[in-house]
Amino acid sequence: MIRSMTGYGRARRVLNRREITVEVRAVNNRYLDCTVKAPHLYLFAEDALKKTVQRAVSRGKVDVFVSVDASAADTVKAKVNRELAEQYAAALRELSELTGTDLTGQLLNRFPDALTVTKDETDDESVTADLCATLEEALDAFQSMRRTEGAKLAEDIRARLDTVERLTGEVEKRSPETVREYREKLSRRMQEVLQDTSIDEQRILMEAALYADKVAVDEETVRLRSHVSQLRGMLDADTPQGRRMDFLIQELNREANTIGSKCTDTAIARIVVDLKAEIEKIREQTQNIE
Repeated sequence: MIRSMTGYGRARRVLNRREITVEVRAVNNRYLDCTVKAPHLYLFAEDALKKTVQRAVSRGKVDVFVSVDASAADTVKAKVNRELAEQYAAALRELSELTGTDLTGQLLNRFPDALTVTKDETDDESVTADLCATLEEALDAFQSMRRTEGAKLAEDIRARLDTVERLTGEVEKRSPETVREYREKLSRRMQEVLQDTSIDEQRILMEAALYADKVAVDEETVRLRSHVSQLRGMLDADTPQGRRMDFLIQELNREANTIGSKCTDTAIARIVVDLKAEIEKIREQTQNIE
């Protein structure tokens, strides 16, 4: 089943006392372009997060937003700089003796470099694994939305392919008529010009044959039907087909243009206009397919 390039997914998990929230958003793009926006402290996981996206997505502009509440996981430790604290204490005792007051306990805590507070270092691999696990859950929701949208695109494209096939049949039906009408028109003109002189029927048949060969569109209509059949198969494929479909749409348009250039018949010209309009609508839809 084909998938749309646009989609959204969100996941929230609490792993190792960290509350992790990941959002995934994507819009159309010719190639895969993944951007990860995470808190500065977790930028070490950026490459792993991108690789997780690359395994799930082949095309589109994908933005990954990561937020982490690690307050419950933080282990705080207080550390005393003993040498510096002893020097501060000695200086304060000397000041206390001079003033006759006890200043040591009141002022020592005002020197932050004597007492420092630190947090335990995190295990980068473990945190990365937790972030990627949450991302994968968000990608599940993201993929589900893309499959739903892809099913709608496929339904619309199938209906338009039916129209292309119907219009191709009209061209095939009308094309022999143009040759017959040309032969009759040529015969009438020669009668008007030659009047009483006998008409060379063989010459008329030869001219009609040359005209038929010139305006023949059998090859183009056969290729049109082949391309339509291939596109239908792609709509049922399990692998990304967007780029291949882009190519076939170009081929459809080329065949329609060739038919239009070969045929001067107004009826076929109108059919070709409708044909190209449907192909353009299919092309617009395939721009949304991964």
